[in-house]
Amino acid sequence: MTDTLLLAGTRKGLLLARRRGGSWETEPLALPMTAVYAVGIDTRRPTPRLFASATSEHWGPTILHSDDLGRSWSEPDHAPVAFPKDLDVALGRVWQIQPGPANEPDVVYAGTEPAALFRSEDGGVNFELVRPLWEHPHRPQWGAGFGGQAIHTVIPHPIDPQRVLIALSSGGVYRTYDGGQSWAAANAGIKATFLPEEQRYPEFGQCVHKVAQDAEDPERLYLQNHNGVYRSDDWGGKWVSIADGLPGEFGFAIVADPNRGGHAYVFPLVSDYSRFTPDFRCRVYGTTDAGETWAEVGAGLPESDFYSLVLRDAFSCDAAEPLGLYLGTRSGELYAGGAGGWERVAANLPDVLSVRATALA
Repeated sequence: MTDTLLLAGTRKGLLLARRRGGSWETEPLALPMTAVYAVGIDTRRPTPRLFASATSEHWGPTILHSDDLGRSWSEPDHAPVAFPKDLDVALGRVWQIQPGPANEPDVVYAGTEPAALFRSEDGGVNFELVRPLWEHPHRPQWGAGFGGQAIHTVIPHPIDPQRVLIALSSGGVYRTYDGGQSWAAANAGIKATFLPEEQRYPEFGQCVHKVAQDAEDPERLYLQNHNGVYRSDDWGGKWVSIADGLPGEFGFAIVADPNRGGHAYVFPLVSDYSRFTPDFRCRVYGTTDAGETWAEVGAGLPESDFYSLVLRDAFSCDAAEPLGLYLGTRSGELYAGGAGGWERVAANLPDVLSVRATALA
């Protein structure tokens, strides 16, 4: 079995777990008393660089990185992510840390609250604001989801470095074809169920919860919305519902298998008004045909009396064979598994906010 490094950002620190020879070992919480809203793993270098977005109630938000698999953490003397002084805007938190494509090995993106995109060209040590998105005429009308206004998804195109797609709550999906110099909304077909019936397909304003990209076709995307699961086959030009076959279309997270096209996974909840799992069973659902059909994935998750949920970034996967899936709950359980079954890695954690994993050589 492949050795694995698992990062779980919680409300009170960062848990690192390692699987060696089939057994999981966990360490004491790193970065204690900080809310780790985002974690990231950059595998484009010989030793993966780890990232953690840590928010302290006293010191505020920052991004730290580790080049020794979490044994030590570093940050610049200055704030790595900060709005330019001329904007008179304070950073609330960093919601997403996303390494760029393989053909841009030093590029790393950060999505923040208030909703902004930052770009690093030195491996994620220093970031600069992508001003054209911040200056977009739609921005003053973007709302804030229950957790705050957040750019929570950043998807660099794996082939064309000029193309990047982002998603935010609440504002929807936006994309650029020119390296971030201009941005356009890409929400056609996504329903905003919280608006009056005649206004439910706006140009922007949808509360998109998460977007994932297909492994084989970079133009194919999967989207978990605030009520609705969708697929686009033209990089966000048009979205179609793929919620049929799921026990509920509300949820926060969506994950795509990085090795197999057409394979994606969700964690369904009943609805926005009943944020429980169907029948109070903890269940992951997967598709192998790009959303045409769905089925439960694996055994070993709680069968009953499960009243928690999984947040948008607390569900992830590695790139191993077979694929490993990882999820953390708001009640502090951390699970690893997939089609072959699930096992609990940790319990009694603070609520889990973010999860990432990678196979180790």
